[in-house]
Amino acid sequence: MFDGYDSCSEDTSSSSSSDESEEEVAPLPSSLPIIKNNGQVYTYPDGKSGMATCEMCGMVGVRDAFYSKTKRFCSVSCSRSYSSNSKKASILARLQGKPPTKKAKVLQKQPLVAKLAAYAQYQATLQNQAKTKAAVPVEGFSWGNYINSNSFTAAPVTCFKHAPMGTCWGDIAEGVRVEVPNTDCSLPTKVFWIAGIVKLAGYNALLRYEGFENDSSLDFWCNICGSDIHPVGWCATSGKPLVPPRTIQHKYTNWKAFLVKRLTGAKTLPPDFSQKVSESMQYPFKTSMRVEVVDKTHLCRTRVAVVDNVVGGRLRLVYEESEDKTDDFWCHMYSPLIHHIGWARSIGHRFKRSDLTKKQDGHFDAPPHLFMKVKEVDAAGEWFKEGMKLEAIDPLNLSAICVATIRKVLADGYLMIGIDGSEAADGSDWFCYHATSPSIFPVGFCEINMIELTPPRGYAKLPFKWFDYLRETDSIAAPVKLFNKEVPNHGFHVGMKLEAVDLMEPRLVCVATVTRIIHRLLRIHFDGWEDEYDQWVDCESPDLYPVGWCQLTGYQLQPPAPQSSRDSQSSSSKQKKKAKSQQYKGHKKMTSLQLKEELLDGEEYSFLQGTSDQESNGSASYYIKQEP
Repeated sequence: MFDGYDSCSEDTSSSSSSDESEEEVAPLPSSLPIIKNNGQVYTYPDGKSGMATCEMCGMVGVRDAFYSKTKRFCSVSCSRSYSSNSKKASILARLQGKPPTKKAKVLQKQPLVAKLAAYAQYQATLQNQAKTKAAVPVEGFSWGNYINSNSFTAAPVTCFKHAPMGTCWGDIAEGVRVEVPNTDCSLPTKVFWIAGIVKLAGYNALLRYEGFENDSSLDFWCNICGSDIHPVGWCATSGKPLVPPRTIQHKYTNWKAFLVKRLTGAKTLPPDFSQKVSESMQYPFKTSMRVEVVDKTHLCRTRVAVVDNVVGGRLRLVYEESEDKTDDFWCHMYSPLIHHIGWARSIGHRFKRSDLTKKQDGHFDAPPHLFMKVKEVDAAGEWFKEGMKLEAIDPLNLSAICVATIRKVLADGYLMIGIDGSEAADGSDWFCYHATSPSIFPVGFCEINMIELTPPRGYAKLPFKWFDYLRETDSIAAPVKLFNKEVPNHGFHVGMKLEAVDLMEPRLVCVATVTRIIHRLLRIHFDGWEDEYDQWVDCESPDLYPVGWCQLTGYQLQPPAPQSSRDSQSSSSKQKKKAKSQQYKGHKKMTSLQLKEELLDGEEYSFLQGTSDQESNGSASYYIKQEP
């Protein structure tokens, strides 16, 4: 066996880079650690000697103290016994977990080093236990196979600032080397080998064992943030054996020289990578916290809900009056739909008072500082006014951008928006957007960006023209300068794969694709489903995640719809509904489609004027001048 991989260590090496590996860094460095030719990444904690495992008795110790030139045995007796009749008995005892019958000399030679190794292994064990949850399998679906068979690309982790490691991903890319379990091995114990990243898809990496060169027969996908992925050198410090895969174990006679040549100058993960993963998956929201959240049956108001579960930053909220805990709502902790207790009263928003006279035992209000802060606005000068017209994403039909009206101006920059032609008489379907929200747009936004604008339901004068509509309704358009024009350098491109929440059924996270990009606005398509299910989402939405997020956090991923579901979509799409639901979610995707059909009522309106999709990142001017 090749412990540590000790044969890569040289007497001339030093621990010159030991300070480097122990240095604490807040984010991952922009440049990953470089593997040096002195073999330091494989050395034992004393900085000089590597590890070795006796092939006879199984004792682990310092390689320099082992017997013979090959350093295969801990003592002369083990070397002689290896070829004797006692070999079978000793190996059998080792497999059965019995203690070895011989004491290796190494135990007396380096007591301090042995203690350091034991402590390092203990620390590594604790880190592994504290790391990520077990993966949630999806029967019949594999991101790796899905990406390989279709040559897809995935959005990089750096596109998702709210996701684990989103702000400290560093330079993890193709060519980075890691230590992973060796599955091409017949040994009874878990052993490791070095692999390089061939392709990266979100958190998932396609790895190839060192020594296979252009042979992809044993390539495999894994989550780079998983508990079995380590930086090069981890085996040495943790006392874990490095063993070349059985398929290529006879390919080289000198594995030390091979690894030195292959790894010198290569990059590996930072030594604190697993710690950063663990830290990025700590969430401030706890169960039993009370929050205010949108009432899914009456969008115009909020209700008190209690955090029932936290998974990957996503909260399962149970409305406080739900005795059986079935009346729930899923959203991310950074969602604009949740607020601290007292928020509605502070801005003049509608609020449904609870029938409960006091808090239930164990429940407590979530501190205000945990919630996402909105940008401060100056409403003292020219500002939004009731009756002004604009364009807005319909919260009940996220595939549509509709003609809308400001129905009420609240405090702190919040606005109550109504969708023209679809509003309830009592305003129960008005929706609260902040003035800086990326879900509201000035008049003309859709036309210039070649997006289909949904006119008011029942509006007969088609094709729809804003100039005519403003004159007919005796209204004015909201000034362009009041809208949020910031476009971040988000990094998304058309065709990228990701995992996205179906906001019409927010407990579901699905396989999805970016199909259009309009500055900061993304058109999300759910793979296997028809375009009617598409949703317009902001590039910084906390409801978008990298490929592999579900596996990392233990959340269930919804695979692409099978052919049978697509057939039923086609038949259902022919049915028309009479009224528009006011609930901020559908029970199934079929319900979501029906909601969209209710709004569109089977008609399509296209505006092909203006510029094409803007796929470039960064700020840009994308508003047209308003007609006089």
